[in-house]
This record gives sequence, C-alpha cells and structure tokens, in this order.
Amino acid sequence: MKRVKLITGILLLAAVAFWSTSCKKPASRTTGWEYNNPANGGYQVQRFIEQETGPGLVLIEGGTFLMGRTNQEVTENWDNIPRRVTVNSFYMDQTEVANVDYLEYLYWISRIYGIDFPRIYEKALPDTLVWRKKLAFNEPYAELYLRHPAYQDYPVVGVNWLQARDYCAWRTDRVNEQILINEGVLKRDPMQQNEENFNTRSYLAGQFVGLVDKELKDLNPNSSGTRGVRMEDGILLPSYRLPTEAEWEFAALGLIGNTYYERIVERRIYPWNGHNTRTDSRKYYGEFVANFVRGRGDMMGVAGHLNDKAAITAPVFAYWPNDYGLYNMAGNVAEWVADVYRPLSFEDFEEFNPFRGNIFSTVVLNNEGTYDDKLDYITYDYKGVLDYLVNFQSELANSGTASDKEADLVEAVIADAEKAVEDNDARNTEDASQRIQDAIDKINNADETIKIGGALLKGIANYVQGMPGQIKTREVRPEENIGRRNYRQADNVDFKDGDVMSMVSADFFVKLDEDRDMYHYGETSLINNRTRVYKGGSWRDREYWISPGTRRFLEENQATEYIGFRCAMHRVGDPRGN
Repeated sequence: MKRVKLITGILLLAAVAFWSTSCKKPASRTTGWEYNNPANGGYQVQRFIEQETGPGLVLIEGGTFLMGRTNQEVTENWDNIPRRVTVNSFYMDQTEVANVDYLEYLYWISRIYGIDFPRIYEKALPDTLVWRKKLAFNEPYAELYLRHPAYQDYPVVGVNWLQARDYCAWRTDRVNEQILINEGVLKRDPMQQNEENFNTRSYLAGQFVGLVDKELKDLNPNSSGTRGVRMEDGILLPSYRLPTEAEWEFAALGLIGNTYYERIVERRIYPWNGHNTRTDSRKYYGEFVANFVRGRGDMMGVAGHLNDKAAITAPVFAYWPNDYGLYNMAGNVAEWVADVYRPLSFEDFEEFNPFRGNIFSTVVLNNEGTYDDKLDYITYDYKGVLDYLVNFQSELANSGTASDKEADLVEAVIADAEKAVEDNDARNTEDASQRIQDAIDKINNADETIKIGGALLKGIANYVQGMPGQIKTREVRPEENIGRRNYRQADNVDFKDGDVMSMVSADFFVKLDEDRDMYHYGETSLINNRTRVYKGGSWRDREYWISPGTRRFLEENQATEYIGFRCAMHRVGDPRGN
C-alpha cells in the first residue's frame, strides 16, 4: 500500500513538474530574455517538431554507402570506380513524374504566361517526336503518349534536363502556395497572370501582391502588427529539385532493408537482393520485377503470358517498390539527376553529399542594398541562344534549300543575339532581354514566304532562363569573395576536371574556348559543362543498365523516349524523422 502511495506521489510530482515546465514561457539560454514577448522587443522563436512530408515524397534516411559499380564494367568506361561516401537524409518522389503531373504543369504555364509570354510555354513542351524511328512505326506514341488518358499514369518522357529542373522549381511554388492557403494566410487566386503569380522567393522577399487572407501577428513593437510568413516559421517547405547522382543511387539500392545494425548483409547489384530479375514470390513466381529488355527483340514476353506486361513504359506504380517504398528505381525509364558528367568525378567528390555542378548565385540588390524588383520580363541563356542560332545557320546553309530572305533573317537575328551577349556581359540584363525580343519581333514580322520562323522561335524558347514573378539572381563575383577560403568563383562545374589548372597540355596557362579545354567537345568527346548524368535502366535497355551503379550522360537540352525524372527535397533537422 505504501509502495502504491509512493508511486502515486512520484507520478504526481512528475506531472506537476511537467505542467510547470510546459507552462513556462520559452526564454533565451544565453540572455535569459523571454522569446515571443513584445515587451522584450518581440523576438519570435517557433517550436519546430517535424518537417512536413511534401506531396508525393518519401523520406530517405541517409547514411554511408559504397557508391559506384556493383557488377562487371562491360562498357569499360571505368567512370564509376567504387567510393565510400555519405549522403544526408532527404526526400524523393515515390514514383517517376507521370504524364498527368506534367500536363498539370503545362496547363498552369499556359494559363499564367500563355498570352503575353508564349515562349515560356514552348520551352516547357516535351519533345513528343522522340518516339520516331527511321525503321519503326511509332507514330501513334508521338501523337498519343503524352496526352491520351490511357497513358496518364505512365512516366513522362521527351523531357530534357532543363525542363525537368524547371518543373521542380514550379512544383516548389505550387506546394508552398497551397500550404499558405491551408494555413489561412492566402486566398485562392485562379486569376494570377504573368509576374503576379505566386513565387516562394518573391513572397519571402515581400514582393508578392496576391490575395492575402490573414497575415501572422508580428510581435515587433516597431511594426504594423502583422507580417507575412518567414522561413523561420517552419511553415514553408524547402525546394523541390532533381536528386544528386549520389542520392539517386543511394535511394535506388534501398540498403535500409538489408542491414543488421551497422552490418550490410549483402551488397546489392539491383534494388533487391540476389542476382536475378524475377520474383520468388509463390503467387507471382518467375515474373519480372522491373521493366527492361529481356533479350534481342523481346520487349514484353510472349502473348498469353506477357512477362513484364509492358511493350514500352509501364504505369509509375507498376511492379514492386524497393525497401524505401520507391517504385521503378530499376527499369521503366532512366532518370535525370542533377550532376554534370565527368568520367573521374568519383575520385574528386567530397565524401559528404558528393555533387558536381555547383554554380553559386546570389540575389540582385538595388543601390539601397535591398532586393531589386522581381522580374516582369523573360531572361535567357544568351550564349546558348547565340550558339543555337549559329548552328541553325550552318545547318540551313548545308541543306541547300534556304532562300536569300531566310538567310538574311537568320543573319539579322544572330546580330541581335550577339548584342544580347554583350549587354549581358556588361550586366545590362534588361537590355539583353530586349535584344532577344527584337530578334523575335523580326521573326514574327518576317515575309510570309519565309517558312523557318516557327523553328527559330521554338529553338530560342529552349533557352528561356528567368520568368516573370521570379526574384532576380546572378552569379557571385570574385570581388565579393575576397578572403573566402571555401570558394572564390561562381562556376565550379569543371573544378579539378576541365578547368585551366587541371589541364595537361603545352598551353597550360592559356584559357581555351569554353567547354573545349580538356575534352574537345564535338571532336574527341561529347563531354562539356552542359552534359548531365542520367541513372538507371529503361524499357529500352538490357539488364546491365538497371543496376543503380551504372551511369550514362547526355546533353542537358536533349531528350529521349526512355529518360524521365523524379524530384527530391532536402531534409532539415533530425536525419531520422519521427
């Protein structure tokens, strides 16, 4: 009886202590001043419990793993030498981005920008003609695969790396806008147009002028009493983005289901154990666990028993997920990742969160030191536009079918693009944008006998970079990094592999033409600073490529019928999650 009373008393004291602790207002450990108290100046500290999982995402608990090849290097490229690295926890899409998801994006782009900025919509359109083959009848896929509802749950293809990156940025803004609507901060506004659309960075910079429902209470006695949401509130999510190569490979292997404490029971070749690509489940015994080419001319098996049940791609939820719950990390479509390709990146990578492709940027400030006004016009990759037009001119001349008027038009457009590059180098971005608009006006107003206008406009659209509503950004400059030890210049894509200091030649200290220093792009290799890695196998590939350790590359403005993508997101705070 006494013991029961003692236990009851202890529990009562614990409850009182908990109550008194929970009722005590939080205060600074270093100054003793209470947080969230207007009498103390109103410094606000929010209690953060757990990062919300964004729509479509799965938490990937990070850790160390052996990155690189897991089977024989049959291609003998030797570009994925095993290397132990660590990746932080992150989130990744459970499935590849499907046609229905990408069509939602296209619809939004058309609704917001379609009238005044049609180039933005043109840039976002997938290349449906990737299905065409010279000696195959694939025309139905070119016409139907993207838009027919029968394929709405199939992975989107024909999307290049740049388009995939833009989709991730768009998705960030739509998810955060919905969060603010759910929190009662914003009202729904289906009538947004052009630069008035919701953009996360513009909102945080105080440059969003949409329909505000109810702002948060501001405890600062010097303020108006209300304020918008800040990153410190923990309400908004980090950006959706493409996964790094290391993250994609780590997530695909799914070693979390193959460990005993810190011991990895079996190093996997595929996202599952063993050397086979068929399931040993009694119910489905012998069926393929991924969508790939079984052998020469065998894309789906024999009629009456279609083994992988997919002639081309399969729905994004087809087959079995890996131990992280991710679908189709082997087969179906190969996937873009964020990295720039180099054969020896594995030797140069950092051990933690390895990645090649950093181009450090900063926001553009005005003369008062505050954020410059957000964009109300389009910016371009001006050098990319110029390179495209020069190549177009060359191909047009080689075709032998160009009229004098068409040749003169291309020459005039190239002149505008050259001036745009000069303006951009002189940091006159608005003038540079106007130069490209002048070129577009020349194309639109050209003689009716000129038939190359559509091709020119589509080619220019591929190099749209900044869109109305976005905060202006630029690359950091060396003079801003004086005394900095971790980096000095903005562009670190070819650091240790392609930059001047890593060259081995007689002209060691001479900077050659960009992208042609070490690898002589277009002459002896297809490697440059715009060449991106894609991972995994696809419905067109043999079994070898479905191993997550394999890697291939393609230029960032190219697309195929077998490459898709999925998005990722950084994990903040505790890497384990709740």
